[in-house]
This record gives sequence, structure tokens and C-alpha cells, in this order.
Amino acid sequence: MSHTVLPRTGPAPALRGRIGAGFSPVPHRYRLYLRADCPRSLRVAAALTVLGIEGSVATTVLGTGTGTGTETDTLVGTATGCGTEAAGYTALRLAYEAAGHHFDGTLTVPALVDTWSGRVVSDHTPDILDDLHFLAGHPAFRKAS
Repeated sequence: MSHTVLPRTGPAPALRGRIGAGFSPVPHRYRLYLRADCPRSLRVAAALTVLGIEGSVATTVLGTGTGTGTETDTLVGTATGCGTEAAGYTALRLAYEAAGHHFDGTLTVPALVDTWSGRVVSDHTPDILDDLHFLAGHPAFRKAS
């Protein structure tokens, strides 16, 4: 019996995982992908600093893309450039592909990635901010920072 893989006919599934519901709150497990000119990324970066967990959650700041400044900024041309910039885009693309089999959507930032599984946990800014508040209140993060 052979299996046929059919192309997806609908939109890509939403990446709305949550820390504490399937993803355990462990210091140094998560990485945030942000973009320097994205207002939502700036909110997430500010929350990391205010909450005092910037030493427990890794951050990769990507250069400017072709985002519109709307709810989430989209990134295209992911592997262009050189050095760590291209490596950051490539790592983010791989995390999106790990989150959804044959992910063919656009990359968006901010994105919270689980480094253990290599998957995107969420790319929904309000959920990411809530998760950061949850991590800041967790005893393991108070010791790790």
C-alpha cells in the first residue's frame, strides 16, 4: 500500500503553542526571533528586559525585511545576505518547517522557538508576551537570571 502526499489546499495551521501547555518552562530552552524595525518585536524585547529574563531566553535580531508593520511582519528572501544574518533566517525557516510538515507559508516575527524540538512555539505577539510573563514568575527562571 503506497501513501500519496496531497498538497495542502487551505491555509497553513496557526502556530499558537503555549509554554506550560505542552512546552515546559525551562531556562535557556527558548529563543526569540525579532526584527530591528518591527514594533511588535520591540515590545517583546522591552518585555524581556523589564521582566529580567533576557539572560534566560536567547534572542536573535534579524535585519530589515519586507514587513508592513501590521500584526506580524513577514520576512521574504530568507537566506539572502551573508554571515550570521543569513544563518538567522535559515534557522527561523527550519523552525517553521519543523512546526508544520512541509510548511510553505511566510516567516513572521516575533517568533518564539523551542530549541529542544527546533519548532516554533508561537508567532502571535500577545501569546508570546503572556508566555514571557509566565516564565518570569516561574521559580526556575528566578534562579537562572
